[in-house]
Amino acid sequence: MTSTSFENYFHVIRDIIGAMHSLTDLQDVLDVVVAKLTQGLKAKGALLRILNKETNRFEVRAAAGLGERYLNKGPVTTETILSTLPEPGEIYIITDIWNAPRVEYPQQTWDEGIRMLLDMPLAVEEQQITGLLRIYLTEQRELSKDEHDFLKTIAKQCACVIERVDLIQKQQSHFNHLATQVEKGSSLARMAAGIAHEINNPLAGILLYSSNMHKKVPKGSHLEEGLKIIIKETRRCKTIIQGLLDFAREQEPHRLPVNINNVINSAVGIVENEFHLRHVKIQKELAHDMAEALLDKHQIEQVLINLLLNALHAVDSRGLVTLRSAVDRDRRKVLAEIGDNGCGIPKEHLEKIFEPFFSTKANGTGLGLAVSYGIVKNHNGDIRVWSEPARGTRFMIEFPLATDASVPKERK
Repeated sequence: MTSTSFENYFHVIRDIIGAMHSLTDLQDVLDVVVAKLTQGLKAKGALLRILNKETNRFEVRAAAGLGERYLNKGPVTTETILSTLPEPGEIYIITDIWNAPRVEYPQQTWDEGIRMLLDMPLAVEEQQITGLLRIYLTEQRELSKDEHDFLKTIAKQCACVIERVDLIQKQQSHFNHLATQVEKGSSLARMAAGIAHEINNPLAGILLYSSNMHKKVPKGSHLEEGLKIIIKETRRCKTIIQGLLDFAREQEPHRLPVNINNVINSAVGIVENEFHLRHVKIQKELAHDMAEALLDKHQIEQVLINLLLNALHAVDSRGLVTLRSAVDRDRRKVLAEIGDNGCGIPKEHLEKIFEPFFSTKANGTGLGLAVSYGIVKNHNGDIRVWSEPARGTRFMIEFPLATDASVPKERK
């Protein structure tokens, strides 16, 4: 290859890579790729197909020169594309226009003066093929090593930009889903507050009258048993209503510099009797050099108690629940972790556990984790979960370090 050709290919690669980094729309990038390739190889045209993962078909997305005539052609099945396609990084050369199974319109192709086709699969490393790039040439010729390297470079870069855009689209979709959930949660909170207040007063009346009647009826009678059930179920309803109110109430936390180890110890002290009765061991590994975070210790204690009780219900008798704390000074975060070796959470449930009213417990309200999530977020913190069925679950909470010296110190 002459220095002029080398210089020409260099400029084509530079222009294509520049477009990939400067353009934000995938279509604009693909249009640049096919146009520059056609120009650089002095080809009749170029065509680029991308795999539609929903239909599992390769659709025409960009074309230049002769390839533009194929823009209105329908998608091609995956089986047709992959049947004779080489491995990623290789080039499939077609010189027998009439008999090649990959040429869909041999007569039209021949009449256009095409005598050679180059097919290049688009894939990042060994991953699934995401597209196909086809070059139309008017003469048969041997490709030099430099031309091979040039085409492989373009194919690799093109595959990378397709993967990048696909990732961005997935992230955008996830963000839109979260935004929808936040809006639904906000609407639900307002509705829940109204419903809760309307129901709370009648429930209080039912509980009061049933409790008074229970004191007056004969012991061991059917009426006494019935009233016990009414009282029990009414109290359960009041618990659910209180959860609704807690979920709906966007209470601003009263934050002070707090050592989270103290909050962990306080939460453990409240629930340790239940753990003792169930023969479940609590193991603490708390950092000795713990820094302070700006926390409403009562609200964070509520979060920790909820996570501890969830862990208790997830493990069998004589199970293990671990509590750890740490300071990430590089990220300026205080970390608290609650883990267990219990039943774990199925993968399909992990994305839903912080949604209100989602619960896998028979008698669960599905509000505990939703309220906990809201409390942590109100502290500018974050809560994440990792779980594997039959192996256990781990919740990680993190808060920013306390850096405002003007805030009063925690009252011991």
